[in-house]
Amino acid sequence: MERSELVRRLVLDEICNDYENVDQCILGGVASGAAKFGFDVDRPEIIKALAQLVTDGYARAYLLSSREPFLVKMDGMPLLDAIEVDFKTYFLATKKGLEFTSAGSTNF
Repeated sequence: MERSELVRRLVLDEICNDYENVDQCILGGVASGAAKFGFDVDRPEIIKALAQLVTDGYARAYLLSSREPFLVKMDGMPLLDAIEVDFKTYFLATKKGLEFTSAGSTNF
């Protein structure tokens, strides 16, 4: 399996069970998974994988808030150039993404 596909699968695995933020959760989880395979992964590579997952319909981006509206679906991939400190942008696997993970397990 190519590195880029492995990173995509690790990212998808991180967002299958709950809404996850890149800087709060996804980066650490994917970095830990990549280390098991003997390589390092950085934030830009994870952002690229997320963008591909969103484009392919395996993931969706959301804005989460403690005020109404609590959850807003975003169209496409948001710009994530800077590290988020307020943790507003989250990702979740779509039905298509969940079906993909159950068909070919991404749980490493």
